[in-house]
Amino acid sequence: MTSPLGRLRPERPQVRRVDDLAAAFDLPTSGAAPADRTFSGVTMSSSDVEPGDLFVAVPGLKVHGARFAADAVARGAVAVLTDRDGVGSVPQDVPVLVADDPRALAGPVTAWALDDPASRLVTIGVTGTNGKTTTTYFVDAALRAVHARTAVLGTVELRIGEDAVESPRTTVEAPVLQALMAVAHERGAGALTTEVSSHALALGRVRGLRFDVVGFTNLQRDHLDFHGDMEGYFRDKSRLFAPEQARRGVVVVDDAWGRRLAEESPIPVETVSTHVGAPVAGGADWAVVEADIGLDGVGSRFVLRGPGGARHEAHSPLPGLVNVSNAALAIVLAHAAGVPLPAAIDAVAAAHSIPGRMERVVERVDGWPLCIVDYAHTPDALVLALEAVRPITPGRLVLVYGSDGDRDRGKRPIMGQIGARLADVVVVTDENPRSEDPASIRAAILAGVRDVHPDMTDVHEATSRAQAIRDALRLAGPDDTVIVTGKGHEPTQEIAGVFHRYNDRDVFLAARAEGREQHA
Repeated sequence: MTSPLGRLRPERPQVRRVDDLAAAFDLPTSGAAPADRTFSGVTMSSSDVEPGDLFVAVPGLKVHGARFAADAVARGAVAVLTDRDGVGSVPQDVPVLVADDPRALAGPVTAWALDDPASRLVTIGVTGTNGKTTTTYFVDAALRAVHARTAVLGTVELRIGEDAVESPRTTVEAPVLQALMAVAHERGAGALTTEVSSHALALGRVRGLRFDVVGFTNLQRDHLDFHGDMEGYFRDKSRLFAPEQARRGVVVVDDAWGRRLAEESPIPVETVSTHVGAPVAGGADWAVVEADIGLDGVGSRFVLRGPGGARHEAHSPLPGLVNVSNAALAIVLAHAAGVPLPAAIDAVAAAHSIPGRMERVVERVDGWPLCIVDYAHTPDALVLALEAVRPITPGRLVLVYGSDGDRDRGKRPIMGQIGARLADVVVVTDENPRSEDPASIRAAILAGVRDVHPDMTDVHEATSRAQAIRDALRLAGPDDTVIVTGKGHEPTQEIAGVFHRYNDRDVFLAARAEGREQHA
């Protein structure tokens, strides 16, 4: 993507005094430099410092950010906010503000410096393990029915109006998030939707922002290397529903975690049940009471029962029950954010395809199999992805997948078992090995495959992800579906700490351009 968002900062920033900041947040100062100078931007990254910035130096997993304070000052930082451990590393020619937890203050400080940009936007945040990206895009489509310009931030991109850049992570750091809201308002946006990851909530990236509406999709096994266990994972997700973080919420109650969140939430919530016939549906505020999964692979029709029993015909533009759930949540979220219900339903039905989310890359024409890219990288998401494409597959279902390195190792054999059980042909390959030995990751997945298929029939291994996709195409016939999961939209692959430009969609398209004879 090009970078039309420029510096990701407002063109007309507020100019603030350092001593006013210290007074506003009751922060002591350290060092000999006077605090009467002004600043016009905030950043937590020394490499992103621009002249006139306040640099926020926080403790990291490996080193303290204050170690980069000298670089920040050399680039033009005029003051530093850090903790007592970081003070000694900051040059003495700039004022130093001292906080017990500078990371927690980064968002509120930036919001104060930018005159609270969130107050001038309708803001929606979506959290959960699976479905955040799809739901935010559906919500954004609905918001565009009533707002001339909107912004959507998340795993795929940072987009304001029609301008977008690749996103560095699911939820950007607090100063970037606040600056993007200021840019969105400056460019005439009326609403902003963002994914909110559990890491972001644990690390305070959305502090200083009180959302108008927040949504919860589900909670499934993921990120346990970071959160420790499911209880810790749930605790961090629940932070989004704190009164200082959001005014109201919408919670999908299909799983026990969603039901618990709805019961324990300290803010008002509406509940949504999306499994037809589920016992919880009767007590939910909104419920999917009918769903016809389209066999054309394009989408699904469903009926959403609202408060008071009114029935509303709706449509998901993506296949599978999982996207009925995402569409239903998005409709309720958008409606809670002020979009008339009929407009929200129509807009979600007409939403465009979402990069790397059940993305149809090659259609089933001219002897080609249907080729799909999906981001599914957790056990539950993989099940839902494979179940979604099975009804639209006349022939065999061919799966290409792997599992991330330096992440939850326990899910690898589980992923292997799921692939062996629900696909007809599996090609096990690398995802993002990171610092781990790729062969050991594949071996753990293959061990799970072997549990289901001891003879390992129709099981293949490829050391190159691009080769794995080409192998799958050679194995597939015109009635088959090839689905590659795990990376979705991602534009790079991390191997041994090095990021290589790579995208699953590009490999499919390159193979398609080469012609069928290359893999017939």
